[in-house]
Formats: sequence, structure tokens, C-alpha cells
Amino acid sequence: MIKSHRPLIIILILLLALFAAGCLNESDNTQNEKADETLTEDVNIEDIDIEGSTTVFPLAQAAAEIYMENHPEKSINVVSGGSTTGIKAFIDGDVDIAMASRKLKDSEIEEAEANGIDPVEHIIAWDGLTVVVNPANPVNQLTYEQIKGIYNGSISNWANVGGEDEEMVIQNRDPSSGTYGYFKDELLGEEEFRPDLVSRDSNGAIVQAVTQEDAAIGYIGFAYLDDSVKVVDIDAGNGMVAPTSENILPGEYPLARPLHFYTDGQPTGFAANFIEYILSEEGTIIISDVGYFPA
Repeated sequence: MIKSHRPLIIILILLLALFAAGCLNESDNTQNEKADETLTEDVNIEDIDIEGSTTVFPLAQAAAEIYMENHPEKSINVVSGGSTTGIKAFIDGDVDIAMASRKLKDSEIEEAEANGIDPVEHIIAWDGLTVVVNPANPVNQLTYEQIKGIYNGSISNWANVGGEDEEMVIQNRDPSSGTYGYFKDELLGEEEFRPDLVSRDSNGAIVQAVTQEDAAIGYIGFAYLDDSVKVVDIDAGNGMVAPTSENILPGEYPLARPLHFYTDGQPTGFAANFIEYILSEEGTIIISDVGYFPA
């Protein structure tokens, strides 16, 4: 009797099928690994961190958004919180660029150098710090001495500066703000702010407070101006000057000030390219659109 070889043939076919499947799986795995590697390379995005001034923030944020649209392989993280906060993060080495609406203090430079940080200043735009009141307020002009008196406590009633017989509600920026530091240095010098000021943590908060209170006064960056507040012309001793582009750009407006980026040494690579972009022709358009003035 001849024995059938069919069971043996079936077993061999099954073994060959399993072997082929193993080879195919190995090939698929290899292809998947290569695809994963390619994907990893594609999402290997270069990034920089920027932190600081709420005044500089809208400019840096607008420039970052357009830059990233043109360079999807780049990521720029912009965080506001005040010049002092950004400078502290920069000194600690936690950010690549600090935004500041004031210059670094000598003590901050010393602290940075002690941490191995070499602060280099970049003026990226100009701002005109503006004193604002509620549109219902009849006061349109103030001298440096009057503003100083309002903020040091020697003037508290609007009738003392040509307004209604009404107690002033005086808005101030918080001490972490570069705008706070610049305003104090420029207007008060060595004197201190009066103790009954209302502290606000941003330019926008000042605008909102002045809009809601007829007797309020405050100061903000030029880019935050809108129709909800009224700008006050200022006399620093050479006549009244309005905060307009025609007066801020040539430096005729007394509260014209530079806006800064700070980097550790001369920037290179991505950080250098972003700063160059802001200072480029396209960047100056962004600066103007935001409401500041090209450097």
C-alpha cells in the first residue's frame, strides 16, 4: 500500500508560509522604523523662548507669528509678565531673549555677569509713553511738574490742574513693569510714588480702569491707545507736545523711549535671524502696524 505524502506536503507549505510572513513582517517593521525616523526628523523643530515686557509683547508676538508662518520648522514662545520678570528669567538662563521697556540696571548687569551671562542690548523699536485720562475729563494738557505732583501725592484734586472739583483716581503699573521703572525715573527721580495708587499689571488693565472711571489717570505704551481713553499733551519745559508719530520719531516728545531685546552675547543662529527679521523692511511694517516706531 502506497502511503500518501499529502500531510507532509501540507506541513511544508505551512512552514514556508510562516517563514514568508516572518520575512514580510520584518520588512514592514524596518520600513515603519525608517518612517518613524523620517517623522522624527520632520518634527525636530528649533525653538527660542522670549519673556518680559507687556509693552514689547504685542510687537514680539506679532513678529513671531508671521516669522513662524514663513518658517514652520521654527518655534518662538513669547511670554509677557513685565520687564523685571523677563530680565530675571534671562539672568537665570531660562530664556533666550528678554523683552524690556527699560534699560538693565547696573545691579542686573552685575548679577547676569556673575551667572556667566553677557547682556547685549538691541533696540528694536521706539515707543511714546502716554498719559491718559477718561474722555469725559476736560483736562487736555499737563506739565511734568503737575504729573509729578499727581504721582508723588502733592496733587489729588482735578481742580488743581484745571479740571472739575473731583478727587483723582490714580492708576499705576506694578513694580515688575519696565514702564513703571521708566516713568518713575523720568518723572519722580529719587521721590517715591504716593501710597494710595491703584497698581495694575498691564497696559490693557490701565486702559480698562481709565475707561471705567471718570476721575482716573494713568500711563500706557503708545500701541495700547484707543478711543476709550484721551491722550494728554505734555510740557517738559519747552512747550506742550502731543504724543504723535511726528513728535515721537525725532525725539521731540519728552516721553519717547526705546524698546529692547537682551541676549547673552551677540546672538547667533535662530535668535540672530529673528532679531534681524524685526529690524528688516518687513519687520518695520509689523512694528508700525502694532503701533510703535521703527528703530
